[in-house]
Amino acid sequence: MVSFSQQTYASRGAKHAHPVIKQLFDTMERKKSNLSLAADVGTKAELLEIADKVGPYICVLKTHVDIISDFDQDLVDQLQALAAKHDFLIFEDRKFADIGNTVKLQYGGGVYRIADWAHITNCHVIPGEGIIHGLAEVGMPKGRGLLLLAEMSSKGMLATGAYTEKNIEMAIRNDFVVGFIGSRRFTEERDLITMTPGVGLHASGDALGQQYRTPEHIITENGSDIIIVGRGIYGSGKDAVAEAKRYREAGWNAYLNRLK
Repeated sequence: MVSFSQQTYASRGAKHAHPVIKQLFDTMERKKSNLSLAADVGTKAELLEIADKVGPYICVLKTHVDIISDFDQDLVDQLQALAAKHDFLIFEDRKFADIGNTVKLQYGGGVYRIADWAHITNCHVIPGEGIIHGLAEVGMPKGRGLLLLAEMSSKGMLATGAYTEKNIEMAIRNDFVVGFIGSRRFTEERDLITMTPGVGLHASGDALGQQYRTPEHIITENGSDIIIVGRGIYGSGKDAVAEAKRYREAGWNAYLNRLK
């Protein structure tokens, strides 16, 4: 069988069983973008502004709503409108990490009601497979998808070896899981996507242990599917639109090179 990483996003979408991933691959192909924006900003106005500016160039907007100081339902409504306007999916980077019954309540209720508006969320499997089952009870009826944190991009991260392998095993046998956060393609048993944070046009790092890898390394060499970029696009002094265009082009060219 031809590796999933050697197949086009369009062909993978046509064959995929999960509605969120079908939508995602269709969006990526239509926009010629495998770029996700990590919108780690602190106010509603900032989030809406960056989403509107950069929305035309991304396939996924990654949010952290628990850092928004003035979160309200109007923010959700406007984000959903921008997702429709600019044709992107919303990924709430919640990193659930509790027992199944607790995460059901966190995902479906509370202040944020994440399952009502986020196409994708993610979790650690530290509590065991019950966390997946709990989230699935809420998310599957709504057509949502789950990523497992098989790896992280920070220096000294502990998600390695046997722990990463357990993530892969759980993902393969749970239909609600659509992929991973990590640095590479993890399996050929199911078409599970990989989204990779810590991507920069020039490999480097920051003072808090973040490590950056280039799109060529992540997409072409490692077989990941989507690059996640934050400060490289909207950091201090940057033209967010110009940088988003640069990253979209770099990510897409890395994908085309992978197919050769």
